[in-house]
Amino acid sequence: MFTGEYRHSVDEKGRIAVPAKFRAQLAQGGYASRWLDGCLAIHTFAGWDELGVKVAALRTVDPEARLFERRIFSGAFELELDRQGRIVIPAYLRDEIGLTTDAVIVGSRDHAEIWAPDRWTEYQAKLADPDDFAKAIAGLGI
Repeated sequence: MFTGEYRHSVDEKGRIAVPAKFRAQLAQGGYASRWLDGCLAIHTFAGWDELGVKVAALRTVDPEARLFERRIFSGAFELELDRQGRIVIPAYLRDEIGLTTDAVIVGSRDHAEIWAPDRWTEYQAKLADPDDFAKAIAGLGI
């Protein structure tokens, strides 16, 4: 399970250190892709396969299903950790999410997410008020 929030720098080659607590899960590699809300997602190979099975079960005549599939899979890339536990994020994805010199890496249960710090702060601020947060999740059955 991916949990926690970590801040790391992004070097000029687009390398980001993967948090030490995530490295064991990604030791064999994984996939990174565009994700929801303006961030990138990191999946283990097993998690990526599970997502693929779910997407394959969607109706291809559904335009929203095609949109999701194209959006997520077209920008995906297989990742490998280097000897220092870093991954390289391609420039087109760094540009797309506004990633420059710093990154926030957050655990999101079955995957990790990479955010530009300003976008992460903005996203969190939307639900900083406990009452707004409660309203937002009211229909989830939690």
